[in-house]
Amino acid sequence: MSLLLRDALLLDPDTGDFTETDLRCADGRVAETGRGLTAPDGTRVVDLAGAVVVPGLIDAHVHVTAATADLGGLTSWSPSYVAAHSARIMGGMLARGFTTVRDASGADYGLADAQAEGLIRGPRLLFCGRALSQTGGHGDSRGRGTRVHDDHPCCAGLGRVADGVDAVRAAARDELRKGAHHIKVMASGGVASPTDRIDSTQYSMEELRAIVEETEAANRYVAAHAYTARAVNRALEAGIRSIEHGNLLDDRSVELFLERDAFLVPTLVTYWALKEEGVAHGLPEPSWRKVDAVLGAGLAALERAARGGVRLVYGSDLLGGMHRHQNQEFRLRGEVQKPLDVLRAATVNAAELLGMAGEIGTLAVGAHADLLVLDGDPLADLGVLADPGRIRHVVQAGELVS
Repeated sequence: MSLLLRDALLLDPDTGDFTETDLRCADGRVAETGRGLTAPDGTRVVDLAGAVVVPGLIDAHVHVTAATADLGGLTSWSPSYVAAHSARIMGGMLARGFTTVRDASGADYGLADAQAEGLIRGPRLLFCGRALSQTGGHGDSRGRGTRVHDDHPCCAGLGRVADGVDAVRAAARDELRKGAHHIKVMASGGVASPTDRIDSTQYSMEELRAIVEETEAANRYVAAHAYTARAVNRALEAGIRSIEHGNLLDDRSVELFLERDAFLVPTLVTYWALKEEGVAHGLPEPSWRKVDAVLGAGLAALERAARGGVRLVYGSDLLGGMHRHQNQEFRLRGEVQKPLDVLRAATVNAAELLGMAGEIGTLAVGAHADLLVLDGDPLADLGVLADPGRIRHVVQAGELVS
């Protein structure tokens, strides 16, 4: 199938340059660009009349199975029921312009395969399976009165508990066996977990290094949930490549990001959404009270990291009915970053983190033909990306999907 976009204004997020040209997609890839391209027989032709075209967006921190903010309760849901919700959530993400997402725990090979085969409508899905958590860590959903941990693979859930070097090696190997594109580890306390503190560190350095060693042996990388500077810095020193959140990082964190060539994936919109709507969408009251500990620090951490030259990637981390706010992250980041830098976080930077540089996040010939047609210039107004209603068309694998 072939698609020709005439009179497009292509925006290269790597350089910030605009090019007036035509763009043709064929066999799911960008086939050619240039003025006055000829359309082969059977090609669908769309005249854009000078509209701005950008690469399809990439969200590097989502939970497509999180149909509720009560993550502990999610473990009792039927897998088929969770899958139905996940299909709905993924369809919404695609309609908002996200053509690739990285799931940060919960999704598995079944959802990824279903999307790739066209069984469900949604973005390309890169998954980690279940996040690794110590007992009582951010991935342990048990309340204080529950002793037994049911880790049966049929049940929905975001984390798996593993303690000790040998156990975390086996857990990492098991997730990699099932096709994980990366391994997620809980390296600090979190909001949605019932028994830990935000300011705790989790896993010993020996355990963290063992997880990194196993993952790198499979030519994959580790992403770590971490809030405080102490947790962030331990994770970076252990060799972890991607820090999720990082709301309370410090100057030493910035130095380590640069030394280790690591990435930061802030997720500002989720704290705003959890504070405003979390309880209504199932977040337990004790977890809601934890939000304030990280809510105000997020923008300051983003500004510190951006000023220091840390490679930043777009993430949202939304749960339940709050997924609809996914694009709001653009507006929040625009408070401290230039629009082009925010766009890069959701395109070229994210593609590099995901190991798909040159394949996604770009309009170059040969890349996946994932792109958006916008009603406006996002470099002049980030609201063009923050408001899904201003996305005129979404093209995925060379096909108009909205």
